[in-house]
Amino acid sequence: MKSVNLNERYQHVLEYFRQHAPSAETELKYTNAYELLVAVILSAQCTDKRVNMVTPALFKDYPNAESLAQASPEVIFPYIRSVSYPNNKAKHLAGMARMLVHEFNNRVPDSVEDLVKLPGVGRKTANVIASVVYNQPTMAVDTHVFRVSNRIGLTRNVKTPLQSELQLIKHIPKEWIPKAHHWLILHGRYVCLARSPKCSACGIQEFCKYYSTHKNKTLSKTSQQSKPSHHEKKIKKNNREKSGKKIG
Repeated sequence: MKSVNLNERYQHVLEYFRQHAPSAETELKYTNAYELLVAVILSAQCTDKRVNMVTPALFKDYPNAESLAQASPEVIFPYIRSVSYPNNKAKHLAGMARMLVHEFNNRVPDSVEDLVKLPGVGRKTANVIASVVYNQPTMAVDTHVFRVSNRIGLTRNVKTPLQSELQLIKHIPKEWIPKAHHWLILHGRYVCLARSPKCSACGIQEFCKYYSTHKNKTLSKTSQQSKPSHHEKKIKKNNREKSGKKIG
């Protein structure tokens, strides 16, 4: 890997994703802002696949915020029992729907400041809605984005999702930020895995800080293993001496 500075790394990584994943998007299934908001709330510490399994029935019986606002957490619970933390999420959905009806005129707000007022909506969820629904330059940082951006070397010395978010939006062009969120998530989900990243199948290894470090360590370890130990050298020396005596 050739040496690259931070700006060059961003440039090459983003250009790769632009060429190879131009249509990257969320894997949550939805048809409107209300459905995406519900799905994202349910997706906290839960897979998109699982969320997509429970939302069809929920959306069929509660197709909008007004209908969901009439339901109690106890009524909502059976629909979402198989997701993580269903009790809390049932309460969040009921409270969120009531607030949309009473404070936002049945409309999902378009600002992060208003979105985080809703029960069950933190900064990450608010950024997802603002980005996906309203195409705003907001960067939602989940575990995949946090890990991948740090591993590649797009972020440095970050300890929190907010620190990661601020560094990413500083260097990514505004018009690319909504798409970059999905690029990093999908890369982390299918290639740059947490425990065993698939570096051999990764198209950005040439500009990846982790790969450079990992590759050098692997080569160094392999080189050290290939060198004979002191004990092995001694055995070879003794064998040569014995062979010499026999010949003489």
